[in-house]
Amino acid sequence: MSFARSRLFCCIFTYVYLKMSSKRKVLLMGKSGSGKTSMRSIIFANYIARDTSRLGPTMEVEHAHVRFLGNLVLHLWDCGGQETFMNNYLSSQKDQIFKNVQVLIYVFDVESREFEKDLGYYQSCLEALLHNSPNAQVFCLIHKMDLIEVDHRDKTFEDRAALVLKFSELAAGADRANAVCQCFRSSIWDETLYKAWSAIVYKLIPNVSIMEQKLKQFAEILDADEVMLFERATFLVIAHAEMTEHRDMHRFEKVSNIIKQFKLSCSKMGSQFEYMHVRNSHFAAFIDAFTPNTFIMVVLAD
Repeated sequence: MSFARSRLFCCIFTYVYLKMSSKRKVLLMGKSGSGKTSMRSIIFANYIARDTSRLGPTMEVEHAHVRFLGNLVLHLWDCGGQETFMNNYLSSQKDQIFKNVQVLIYVFDVESREFEKDLGYYQSCLEALLHNSPNAQVFCLIHKMDLIEVDHRDKTFEDRAALVLKFSELAAGADRANAVCQCFRSSIWDETLYKAWSAIVYKLIPNVSIMEQKLKQFAEILDADEVMLFERATFLVIAHAEMTEHRDMHRFEKVSNIIKQFKLSCSKMGSQFEYMHVRNSHFAAFIDAFTPNTFIMVVLAD
């Protein structure tokens, strides 16, 4: 089968898939200064890390509707983290904030001097979430990991993640099944931000397993080692098919970070990123527009 026919095969599936209209309410919470708005601006508003210092603190709740993959709309609630606002969320605004939520993303500043207090607010928010949206998924980001010395990062993250899990269980009470949360380390200065957000978005996409099955078929048609599908605007990894085991576990987020930075550089020069081909004696990689909402990367061994 020719490349054109195989591409058409995957395009037809993708268009059918994107016809599914869907909205997702996403809460972005955490203490003031933890880095919530900075990461949102980098992922969804094309900021570069050094420019986020110009962002002011979020007052109350900032709403943003982000169209992701065509008809999938993320309704982001970026909740200011000052104590007054947090107390309001947990009292007079509890039903409004925590109702009909699909995802809670709670951001912890790894160097916070009041980490126990931050955990207390997290526990209260999780209790309100479990009461109003018991099926919501919970992700916790241990953020600003670049501030920790490299040799201590793994241990620091493990300690913080263990505390988060402990307070998640306290919030869930007897129903430990609802205490499940996924923790990620993150920093706006490296690819860990893309790893965390790609994992979150992956959970939001309906029927993503079907998409990965189709990508695997696509890879088999092309005799490719690997195929990755990226969301066009954010360059977050949506799905992938791996036919040959690869030793670099972080390659997806590295590619996301590199291409996103390259796209921003192109924009500053008044150009648009369209495609990229990389070839050496070991492999060939092709990154190209695939549908109006996606880019595809195909890796072939030479």
